[in-house]
Amino acid sequence: MSPSLLAISLFAHLVATVVWIGGLITLTVFVWPETRRVLADNPALYALLGRIRKRFVPLTNFSLVVLILTGFVQMSADSHYDGLLQFENEWSRALLLKHIAIFGMVICGLVMQYWVTPALERASMLAERGKGDAEEWARLRRREVRLTWLNVGLGVAVLAFTAWMTAL
Repeated sequence: MSPSLLAISLFAHLVATVVWIGGLITLTVFVWPETRRVLADNPALYALLGRIRKRFVPLTNFSLVVLILTGFVQMSADSHYDGLLQFENEWSRALLLKHIAIFGMVICGLVMQYWVTPALERASMLAERGKGDAEEWARLRRREVRLTWLNVGLGVAVLAFTAWMTAL
């Protein structure tokens, strides 16, 4: 593979990583706690977080596509890659662990995007109309927080496995 093509692939991969994992960590560690601190139980808090989520999710979905495409390019160009389902060297085992962590992130994202977030939005709309179940809303919110922190942990694991692979 030409060095120019590999450099473009690496650049796109790094940008997509920053958007996906960096954005997730920034939102979870900085934005959410500070908005909760400032807005407390104000309904505007959840409206703001919903708007941020709606802007962030398409970027993460696009980043995932970029990561998959550029990851295949880089994997096949790496001298440590021995082929599909070949785990005889340490690099391949680290890559397997990285892919397991990425798969976990994708599953967390899908559960959030297609089940938890829509249910939370419905519960919020019902609460605004005085017809909601506060306990159900709180349960969904806790689930959202747990899944988000799990996703952050998996994202950090992806970065750690990447560092391990790079060191070899």
